[in-house]
Amino acid sequence: MKKMLLVASAMAFAFPLLAQAETLKFPSDAPIASVTIPHSWAPKETETGIDATSDDSAVYFSIDVADEKSSDKVVSDAIDFLTKSGVKIDPATQKDEGDNTINGMKMSTLGWQGTDNDGAVDVELAFLSPVPGKLLVVTYWGSKDSGSKHDKELTSILSSLVAVK
Repeated sequence: MKKMLLVASAMAFAFPLLAQAETLKFPSDAPIASVTIPHSWAPKETETGIDATSDDSAVYFSIDVADEKSSDKVVSDAIDFLTKSGVKIDPATQKDEGDNTINGMKMSTLGWQGTDNDGAVDVELAFLSPVPGKLLVVTYWGSKDSGSKHDKELTSILSSLVAVK
């Protein structure tokens, strides 16, 4: 799955899709990043960042904030969430999706294939550093059958991710 790798090439075409969207600065008590997510995805702030689900539930997307001390726990919590949600990741399918740059932030992505209660899924974890000492952990969980129809929205969301100055 190349969703997160398509960001750089599609940024110019993506922004019109965010006309009916909400920009969230997070964490709200001391923002380090902002992202714009379509209203139809019902974006909300969580204890450690933000999350959203496509209106047809084909895609779950979250961004969690970590620092050097909490990064392992944030990644572990993301994997625990997926497991509790019925996602079974096939470790043999782990693939380094490579590095990319989004709005000046280097992004490294790992991807897997797996299954959930509805069938085959793609799972990705991406890592970005918006400011020194902070890490953003992006979690993507999408249906293989219908997740790809949200590629433009996902590209728009990722393209809107910026460090807050």
